Amino acid sequence: MPVPPAPPKRRRPSARVLRAVGRWTAAVTVFGVFCAGTAYGITRLERHEVPGLATESDGRWEYPRLTLPALPSGSPRPFAQGNEAEIHHADLRELLIPLPEGAEEGGKAGKDGGLPSPKGGWVTVEDYTALYEKADRDELRQRLADDAVRHIAARGWVMPDGTRTSVHLLRFNSGAVAGDLHAEVLYGGLVPGLPLAEAPESEMDESRPPEAVPENVEIEVYDEPKPRGEAHTRHAYLLAGDTVALIVQTREGTAPAVPFRQTVILQAQLLG
Repeated sequence: MPVPPAPPKRRRPSARVLRAVGRWTAAVTVFGVFCAGTAYGITRLERHEVPGLATESDGRWEYPRLTLPALPSGSPRPFAQGNEAEIHHADLRELLIPLPEGAEEGGKAGKDGGLPSPKGGWVTVEDYTALYEKADRDELRQRLADDAVRHIAARGWVMPDGTRTSVHLLRFNSGAVAGDLHAEVLYGGLVPGLPLAEAPESEMDESRPPEAVPENVEIEVYDEPKPRGEAHTRHAYLLAGDTVALIVQTREGTAPAVPFRQTVILQAQLLG
């Protein structure tokens, strides 16, 4: 009697699920390994690989080649097998995206004069919460204390055209804790869970197709719709294991989309 064929194996569902229609999906990107052990090199995306970055005059910034920092001996990568808590063991400051060519580190304060202008290094909870509207800062500060945020690293710069960028990385004790903060406080679906002081009316940016980022990084992108004031602000949240990132770009008039998306993708590569 013939043996019946084995039923096809079912694919296990992904551990990460889209939280809202139109959010950016995580797609696999392949980057080269340039060093043995724990030091890896990340090549910058070629223009033909990223929608909207196809020509020399598209406004793309010139970033140096990104290189992942070496890990302590015996420490796994954040999404390696056995690292169930998805911990980044590298120095968080070394995971900040470097300055693009022509940038002046630090930059200027924000609209209300109280926003931080990080120069690359550790910042306080007060510095981070100052990015949000005053009415929300105490509650956010308490949530960060309850979640025992371990470190906050940040860098800021201003470009010759006046575009100001700040990048904040928040590290927690596990990917589960970071994911809860991201889902319950920061990510709000079509609008952010917490409005920025510089862009209180932001909405999810659904104008672009998904772009290639590491498979373990989740991204939400928000834009300030018209009519707006003198300055235009774009911002994005990244969730990568135990780390949450906030990237903000602001410019008088219009903040260009190309360098913003480029910065988001490259920061995601460093965290993924």
